Amino acid sequence: MNPDEMKELKELIEFLRESKIAEFALERGELKVQLKFQTEAAPEGMFDASTVARLLSAPHAGIHVPAVLPLAPAVPPAETAAQTAAQTAAAATAAEEATLYTVKSPIVGTFYESPSPGASAFVKPGDHVEVGQPLCIIEAMKLMNEIESDVAGEVVKRLVQNGQPVMYGDPLFTVRPS
Repeated sequence: MNPDEMKELKELIEFLRESKIAEFALERGELKVQLKFQTEAAPEGMFDASTVARLLSAPHAGIHVPAVLPLAPAVPPAETAAQTAAQTAAAATAAEEATLYTVKSPIVGTFYESPSPGASAFVKPGDHVEVGQPLCIIEAMKLMNEIESDVAGEVVKRLVQNGQPVMYGDPLFTVRPS
């Protein structure tokens, strides 16, 4: 490994340690690196991140450094109850968002929430929709295209503003399937 590659690897190890990533593998040409950060005390024979960094930065005249170096975890700083609660809430939100269905734009155009100016929106958050029910209109080349729901459920959120341009694949709504 040349000095630039060693520096890059040291920075990667520090980033992974700070990010509390449990396992990481990298394969670049003939170089293969697999790192596993453990959550418990390191068994005998394991390397901690500072030892790995020192090994990588030292000149290695004829010394072979193994491609797989299991690492002991860095001791995390004590967390406050507020941080723990915020992390728990964020995890719950992420889990809920994973169950939501995202309705995406099938075409490029301008998003409209209602059939005409001044009319009420096709749907709003909290409404229940059925498969095939119109959700909005996307105007493309002076043609008004009704976008229908692909799934039955409750509209959780509208993700674009009325009159906003949208691209193919842009998320329009999130729906909690029923």
